[in-house]
This record gives sequence, C-alpha cells and structure tokens, in this order.
Amino acid sequence: MVKFQTRIMVGVFVLVDVISTVLAWVLAYFLRFHSDLVLEAVPVTKGVPALSRYLVLIPVIVVLWPAVLYFHGLYQLKRGRSRIDEFFAILFSVLIGTALVLGATLYVRVYYKFQPDVAPLWEYSQAVMALFVLLDVLALNGARSALRAYLKRMWTAGYNVRRVLVAGAGDLGQQVAETILAHRELGFRLVGFVDDAAPAVKERGGIPILGTLDQATQVAATHRADQLYVALPLEEHAKLLRLIKSVSNECVDIKVVPDLVQYATIKAVLEDLDGIPIISLSEVPLRGWNSMVKRVMDVLIGTVLVFLFMPFLAAIALLIKLKGGRGPVLLRQERMTLDGKTFQIYKFRTMVHNAEENTGPVWASPHDPRRTGIGIWLRRFNLDEFPQLINVVLGDMSLVGPRPERPPFVQQFKEHIPQYMLRHRVKSGITGWAQVNGWRGNTSIEKRIEYDLYYIENWSLLLDIKILILTLFRGFGQKHAY
Repeated sequence: MVKFQTRIMVGVFVLVDVISTVLAWVLAYFLRFHSDLVLEAVPVTKGVPALSRYLVLIPVIVVLWPAVLYFHGLYQLKRGRSRIDEFFAILFSVLIGTALVLGATLYVRVYYKFQPDVAPLWEYSQAVMALFVLLDVLALNGARSALRAYLKRMWTAGYNVRRVLVAGAGDLGQQVAETILAHRELGFRLVGFVDDAAPAVKERGGIPILGTLDQATQVAATHRADQLYVALPLEEHAKLLRLIKSVSNECVDIKVVPDLVQYATIKAVLEDLDGIPIISLSEVPLRGWNSMVKRVMDVLIGTVLVFLFMPFLAAIALLIKLKGGRGPVLLRQERMTLDGKTFQIYKFRTMVHNAEENTGPVWASPHDPRRTGIGIWLRRFNLDEFPQLINVVLGDMSLVGPRPERPPFVQQFKEHIPQYMLRHRVKSGITGWAQVNGWRGNTSIEKRIEYDLYYIENWSLLLDIKILILTLFRGFGQKHAY
C-alpha cells in the first residue's frame, strides 16, 4: 500500500507538472506575440509565427520534463526538503530542459539547412524561451504548493486517510512513527503504538501507547486502524509471530519493518532474487544511470575548465619552475578512490623535492618547514589542486566526492574509525560536502566521514551543483589549508 500510495502521489505530481509546463509554454507564446507590454519592450522583427508551430513541441515537452524533474529528485519523498531547495531544483530542471529543447531544434535546423521550406519552421523565438523559463518555474512551484495545500485540507477533513497503528514503541517503532508523521502527504494518520510497556508507560515521543501487543486486535478495532506496522526488535521474534497470527484474521493490512536499520551501512533496499526477497544493506544512489549522468557532467565541465584555465595553469607551472627550487612541477601521489582502487593524483608541487624521503607519509602542519615560498601561496588559495582536473577528465576522480586519501593513512583510519571505508563506495572528488562545510585537512576525521556518508546517501545532480557553487564562495575549506 505504501508503494501504491507513493506511485499515486508521483503520478499526480507528474500530471500537475506536465499541465503547468504546457500552460506556461502556450502562455509564453501569447505574451511574446500578443501582449502589448512585451511587444513595446521587444518588438517583433520576423513576423508573428502560427501557434501551431509552437504546439508541435508540446509532445517533446510532455516526455522530457518529467524525466528532467525526476533526475533532480523532484519525484522522491525526502524528509526535510525545504521549499527553497525545491525551488532551485525546479529552476535547474527547467533551464536544462529548455537548453535540451533549444539544442534539439538547432540540430533539426542544421540538418535541414539546405531545405529553405523546412528549416525556418524549427526556428523559435528566444524571447519565448526566456518567458517560458520564468513562467514555468513560477507555474511548477505554484502548482505544487497548491496541490499540497489541497491534499492537506482533504486529509485534515478525513477524506481517504489511512489510519496506522505501530506495534513496538522502541527505537525502530519511533523511527517508523516519525517517518509517517513527516510524510503526511501520503495520506497516513498515526493513531498510536501498541507495546508491552503499557499500561505502565502511556506515551513515547509524544505518541500514545494504546495497549499491549496482545491487545493489538482490540486496539485496531477501537481506533479503526487500516494498517498495522510491526516494528519489533529481532529478539522479540516470538512476539512478532504471535502478533501476526492474532491480527491476520482482521481487516487490517499488516506491514513488517525488519529490525535491520542498525546494520544498514548506507541505505537498505529490497531486491528480488527469482522471487526470493533479499535485503541489501549498503545500496548507494550512484549506480547505473546516475553514475553515467555524473560522469558526463564531470567530462563536460572538467574539459571546459582545463581549456579555460590552461594559460593560468601554465603561469603557475612557470612560477614553480623558477621559484620552487629543484624538482618537478607536478607532484604525483598514490590515492585511494572507488571500491578501494588506487590511482596517481596530480597536484602542483608545493614542498621541497623529496620532502618525505626521511619521514615517510605525514600530515602537513601549520608553518610546515618543507613548504616552498611559492608553495605557501598555492596552498593558501588551494591552487595546488587545479591539476586534479586532469584526473577528472581521465576518470580517476569526479568533480564532487569524498576527498581521496593516501593508502597508508587509509590503513590507519579504517582500524579506528567505524564506517571509514564506506566513503570509497563512490568515486573521490576534488571538492565535497565535507570540504565546503570546513572539514578538510587536519580536522576531525569522524566529522568528515559523517559529511561524506551524508553525501553518498543523498546524492543528486542538484547536490553536486550546489557543492560546486559553494566551493566557488567557500573554497575547499581554506582555514585548514597549509
């Protein structure tokens, strides 16, 4: 039922998004060519095209927009997503979708460039596109807000609400209850717990305990519960079986929540092995199609940045050659990345040649005497990291991801820091969620892991873009760069 309710909600949002986008597209046409205010500001010079020429693109928009919105996580139920985050996700989606439409029409025009009767039919006004972006962002945000408000009023009035009873008021049961309360948009109403702590304990986390496990059938009937979520710990397996047996004869949907959350290293998902349900305890979003999309973004942006900064990088290389003393311009170090594989990372050399010849791998420290004069300046402004764009283009690294560590340090950390190796479930990056939040260099490894795992669990293309933008303003955690 949860999956069914979720699919219903996703379907409704897709329909609302498509209708809003189509209306925004048609309205952009009329504002551009039939609004006196717009015509006075931007006069039409090539005549007014027929509406039918613009309606031709509606099937493309209907197919493309849900796909673009989906890849920005706008059809995923996420607890804590703010309206600001949703606004920017919609903005990026509309910009990308519009760019794809413009690119497609440009391709068709080039393809038919030798057919003067066909090519002009695929020429679309840039003013219409600009108006469409503005109107569509407003329409999508407005329509989604209106839909949520309508559903909230409907469910507050009690229409089509599924009443939920949770068996087990322990940590797992409270987590289930909190999640149900956080996703009221699915139409669930939590009535309370049943737990053997009753009647001595009346409530947990502000949610009433309505009876014991043996009283679940009577409590469900009294409170007209439609669904029973069984969230008992593993050690209460016998109680779980007895509870299911007693409630199975009633008109109540029974859902069993496995007590495996404590063992889930990243994210647990249900898989199917020829009809046998399998619970995977360490699933990450960056697999398959998502991985390909991220790789395409890395190659495109990485290649552009390499060519854009080529003169700047050459100037830094010349300074190192002249002022950095004996040794190569580029430093190559072994680092660890996806699935524990190692690669050679490129950095501008900022220390004297063979700085670790006598000490072996050690952390850099404030006022490190091994730094060269030019190296101090490069480290302070994180300019020594720029050659890693080469690693990005080659596929060793990503633009965004957990920072790669040297294998000797990895061996130390994984022995003492729980879940440290989970950061290698994704490709390492030049910048990351931990770095833009200040956890870089000689800082708390535990906090860095916490932020890295948050990034891995919550990855989206929008989060990558957000981190890249924050990197521009915050750097890579400059106060710890020495």
